[in-house]
Amino acid sequence: MPEKNALPVAEISDTARHNAADAPAAKSTEVMRQSPSLPECNSPSSLVRQLQGLRTRMARVETTYADRIERVWADRKASARNLLQYVSLRQQDLRSLQENLLRRGLSSLGRCEANVHATLNEVIHVLQQIEGQCGAAEEPAEVDFERGRELLDQSTRRLFGGRPSQGGAHIMVTMPSEAAHDRTLVSDLVAHGMDCMRVNCAHDDPAAWQRMIENLRRACREQQRECKVLMDLCGPKLRTGPIEAGPAVLKWRPRRDALGRVIAPARIWFHDEDAAATAPLPAAASIPVVGKWLIELRPGDVVRLKDARSRTRRIRIVERGPGGTWGESDQTAYVTPDTELRHDRKGKSQREPGRIGAIVPTEGYLTLRRGDPLLLCDEHTLGAPALYDEQGQLVRPSMIGCTLPSVFRDLKRGERVLFDDGKITARVDAVHANYIELEVIHAGPHGTRLRADKGINFPDTDLHLDALTEKDLQDIAFVVEHADMVGYSFVRREEDVEQLQRELARLGNPDMPIVLKIENRQAFERLPSLLMAALRSPASGVMIARGDLAVELGWQRLAEVQEEILWMCEAAHMPVVWATQVLESLAKTGIPSRAEITDAAMGVRAECVMLNKGPFITEAVRVLSDILRRMKDHHAKKRPILRRLRLADDLLPISAEDETGHRV
Repeated sequence: MPEKNALPVAEISDTARHNAADAPAAKSTEVMRQSPSLPECNSPSSLVRQLQGLRTRMARVETTYADRIERVWADRKASARNLLQYVSLRQQDLRSLQENLLRRGLSSLGRCEANVHATLNEVIHVLQQIEGQCGAAEEPAEVDFERGRELLDQSTRRLFGGRPSQGGAHIMVTMPSEAAHDRTLVSDLVAHGMDCMRVNCAHDDPAAWQRMIENLRRACREQQRECKVLMDLCGPKLRTGPIEAGPAVLKWRPRRDALGRVIAPARIWFHDEDAAATAPLPAAASIPVVGKWLIELRPGDVVRLKDARSRTRRIRIVERGPGGTWGESDQTAYVTPDTELRHDRKGKSQREPGRIGAIVPTEGYLTLRRGDPLLLCDEHTLGAPALYDEQGQLVRPSMIGCTLPSVFRDLKRGERVLFDDGKITARVDAVHANYIELEVIHAGPHGTRLRADKGINFPDTDLHLDALTEKDLQDIAFVVEHADMVGYSFVRREEDVEQLQRELARLGNPDMPIVLKIENRQAFERLPSLLMAALRSPASGVMIARGDLAVELGWQRLAEVQEEILWMCEAAHMPVVWATQVLESLAKTGIPSRAEITDAAMGVRAECVMLNKGPFITEAVRVLSDILRRMKDHHAKKRPILRRLRLADDLLPISAEDETGHRV
């Protein structure tokens, strides 16, 4: 059920039903009784009546929500009204109406987001002229076609400053830890087109954040460039807890060709247990050795051992190095602290075996398969794999902790729980005070490993988590003092926005711009209400966190979801940040994929495109800047711009003297 006064994408009628306390019952009832579909009739007079009905309904909705509009920042009220008009319009199935308008060469309303009332007025006016009617004087639209663009541009300037250097969309870059001490990196990013630095409060610390920002300010002064700072609050982190360590074991294996023949032996570094374990060159394994046994090894000796599988293995000693000795083996082996080492020299074996020192245990993990039971426990429970008896019967299922077990009270039987970006899906079987019984319903064909500190999503659950954690409340003080805007993670409802606005006011900066990160199902489904709340701040924007949204809503829905967010935000004249995995392959490997180039080009429909960190991030900024510069003459939001295409000259050449398009 939508909460009172909420404005979900397709449920404003339900909202009106819950809004009786804020508006006369008759008005709310009138809003609810509007038909969700339109009659199929294509005469101009019928089309006029349909459009006038839409316009009348919008006026009623605006009246019903007058109190909500009143709470909006003074010069953003027009945007709030336009948002309500668009929500009202999009509750209808307009496909038949659009088709009939297109047949007459009229606007199909498909580009009305920024100026809904003005678009309806113009189409009605043209239809009346076709019919030879002289319609009654229409109430002028508060937001006409020019004003809609101006309001969005104004909001974008408040958030990101002046126009981006490349002219298409602003470029935001997430800072790596190196940005705190590498001035050249920050300077190069600014030089190549970064307009906004993103500092993630989930990483590093205030001292590092301050050095990053100082490096940015210095670069901007030197280059006479403007670059804003966005600081992202962590929000509540729903992640898996620690897992008991795996066995203390070292493994090595030689390189083999396709036929299994050894083409390069495994290089093994023996070193004293008390010395540094790092080998002077890459090694397949670094083996700590106890006592003086190591001193006796000489090139040409052979070390023999029985590994953890009781298989005899041989290692040839090839050279001594600083702090240790190198050996080579043509056999795969697993060794533990219990493994004994013996070495032969000219056929003579040492009497005393060598002992292996402490080995760091391997990282623990769970291997989960479809149909497996899994216990999701509180944060104090150490995760552990399933336990079986000698007959192979399950004694205890796999279990893993959750960093925020308070969510357990919101879970219901049958709801899904997703782990590690959706690689594993489980279903709730039973809910207890301190743990949840789950059944794995999706995993890899041979099982999927689940490790500690991996994300947990509850896409079907209406979570009641505080969007601001204790850490966030501490970090906001730094953000208010040093940043230009604050990114709001894991926002879910209107009250979350109000909480942040109150905190900013308490810290003396109520005008600080807010960027809402839309990254979960609840935020998407309540987007209009969140936008209305954000309009109470003098400047605000939205980040489409496409990775998290894909996990929560399903990858197959991501394309339509990001479109819907773009539409709603344009209706509210709210700038959008196009985020997650933009040019990710390029930033990480230096080589882009074809698909991500196309994706980056589509980012021009947003006001800002965000890149994540990577070894080749400077090159990614340069490429993105070039893509956005090229695309800006082809797209404005979702409207194609019909600039002259030289490609068209192939079929219909024009003279060199005449660039107007006249035929030769």
